[in-house]
Amino acid sequence: MEFSYKAKDQLGEILEGTIDAPDETAAVDILHDKGYVVLSLIPLKKDVFRSDVTEILSRPNVKDVVVFTRQLSTLVDADMPISEGLRTLARQMEKPAFRKVITEVSEAVEAGSSLSIALSKYPRLFSSFYIKLVQSGEVSGKLHESLLYLADYLEKSQSINSKIRGALAYPIFVLFALVAVTLIMVIYVLPQLLTIFEEAGVEGLPLTTRILIWVTDFINTYLYFLVLGLLVLTYSSWTWIRTPGGRAWLDNAKIKFPSLGVVIRNLYLARIAESLSTLIKAGIPILDAIRITSELVGNENYKKIMLAAEDNVRGGGTISEVFIKYEEMPPLFTSMVAIGEKTGKLDFMLGHISKFYKSESDTTIDSISQLIEPILVLILGFGVAILVSSILLPIYNLVGIA
Repeated sequence: MEFSYKAKDQLGEILEGTIDAPDETAAVDILHDKGYVVLSLIPLKKDVFRSDVTEILSRPNVKDVVVFTRQLSTLVDADMPISEGLRTLARQMEKPAFRKVITEVSEAVEAGSSLSIALSKYPRLFSSFYIKLVQSGEVSGKLHESLLYLADYLEKSQSINSKIRGALAYPIFVLFALVAVTLIMVIYVLPQLLTIFEEAGVEGLPLTTRILIWVTDFINTYLYFLVLGLLVLTYSSWTWIRTPGGRAWLDNAKIKFPSLGVVIRNLYLARIAESLSTLIKAGIPILDAIRITSELVGNENYKKIMLAAEDNVRGGGTISEVFIKYEEMPPLFTSMVAIGEKTGKLDFMLGHISKFYKSESDTTIDSISQLIEPILVLILGFGVAILVSSILLPIYNLVGIA
């Protein structure tokens, strides 16, 4: 069962929260073990539908984690004990789900756990990258700096993800709208218009009109089979893409796609450079840094390259020796990494690489955005012209016959 409690801690501060326990007696015992004086304890009635909806609507996102990380960094810099800082932040959380997580983290820290171990119990919110940086800050005594690094990195990573989605969203939306409008025309509008031509016995129909009649008849005759086939194809494709081979194919298609592939590739390269640079600056061992970066990049092809680099470095080699073997890694990226390794300033060079590829992707996105609109207008105009001519020309013939 879940109980809502109000209690007073050893410092006399009033605490409010929720606790899971088999019964009321067990809940009181748990609170007493923490040194709390229980003021009130109310069992919460669980409404399955309401709790599910509330959990979905209040699910914490990257922005919530960024704000929490930056605020915790400020409190740590002010020499506030971590457990007290976590309690303070938990009380001001607007989303109940995130408030519950931070409260549980606070309780774990108060029980003697380190911050990194307490956070590692929530991998959906705090990635291995996040945990490693917090752990590094705890060991080095620079938790404040590590948390600031994390907040900045998460903001930049979210920006990269937004750019990737933005680069693909507009063309996909227009394509979907075009297909939807075409289906509506073929199923509901064109059959009535084309029937008029057939009943009137108009001869010498243009080729486009005859093709339009055939396509309309075919779709309307086999509509249910086509819908069923499309559903089966979609399900099969989705299932296959979730396999290792399918993910690798899709990730390869993303970076090989004409024009947009260059943008997506540059964003992945920026993410690799940014993640690896941040981890190295935080004092994470190079092998751990490479492995964590491979998990963060979000592309199977680049993950394979990073894991190969990890194996090579473990054997006494360098990262650049591996990068040069793959066409997915541009010569400029490989050369700058090699220079960084030779000069001992790899983190510095990676920072510059990240800035360069972010700038390149921004420029390419702007230029593609300017080209996509007129290209789509031309495609739509061509389609409309064929459709109109296929209908208007027979109408002129019909008028001439009349």
